Amino acid sequence: MNTELTPKQQHFLDYITRKITRDGRAPSLRQAAGDLSVSHAAVAQMLKILEEKGHVRREGRYSRTIHLLNRVRETVALQRWREIPVVGRIAAGLPLYAQQEWDGGIVVDTALFRGENLFALRIKGDSMQGVGIFDGDVAVCEPRQYAENGEIVAALIHGEEATVKRFYLRKDHVALRPENPDFEIMRYGFDAVLIQGKVIGIQRGTEGMERL
Repeated sequence: MNTELTPKQQHFLDYITRKITRDGRAPSLRQAAGDLSVSHAAVAQMLKILEEKGHVRREGRYSRTIHLLNRVRETVALQRWREIPVVGRIAAGLPLYAQQEWDGGIVVDTALFRGENLFALRIKGDSMQGVGIFDGDVAVCEPRQYAENGEIVAALIHGEEATVKRFYLRKDHVALRPENPDFEIMRYGFDAVLIQGKVIGIQRGTEGMERL
C-alpha cells in the first residue's frame, strides 16, 4: 500500500500529533469531529487509513490510546503517555483489566508505568488512609493472579465486589488488612478471593500521579 498521505490525511495526522503532544492522549472521536468540523464516521475512517499506512497504531478495541509511529513503525520517543481504563461495574468472569464497563480513563506516564493491560480502580472510603490512599483516589494496578504477603492488591470478593487491601495468606484463610484502625481485618476462605492485580500507583485529584 502507498504510505504517502494526501493533504487531508496529513492535516489530520498533524492534528492528532498536536493533541497527543499537548494533552498526553488522543482526542475522542467526538472531540476530533468537533475540532475538525467533520462526522464521527469521517474521523474513524481517517484513523483507519493512518493505521493502514503505518503512521499510527491503535492499542485495542476498547482503548482510545493511539501510538504515533516513526518511519520504521516504532512508537515515537515523544509519546510517553497512555490512557488506561478506570473500571466501573464489575462483570463476573472477566479479569478487571478486561472489563468493558469503564468509569472513564486516566493518563499515565509510560516511563513510570510500563506494564501491559494496566487498569485502575476508584477508591471508596478511608480504609487504606494509613498508606496515603484516600477516598476518591484512583489506584493504578498491574494485572496479577497472585500476591506476596504484605502487598497492596486489588481483589475480587465472591466474584463481584472489588476491594483494595493489604494481602496476607494464612494457613486456613486469606486476610485482607486495611490500613486504618477503624476498620477490621477481612477474612475469607481461599475460594472467595480472586487476586486481580497489584496496586503500583495512585492518582489523587489534581496532585498528579505517584508510584507506590
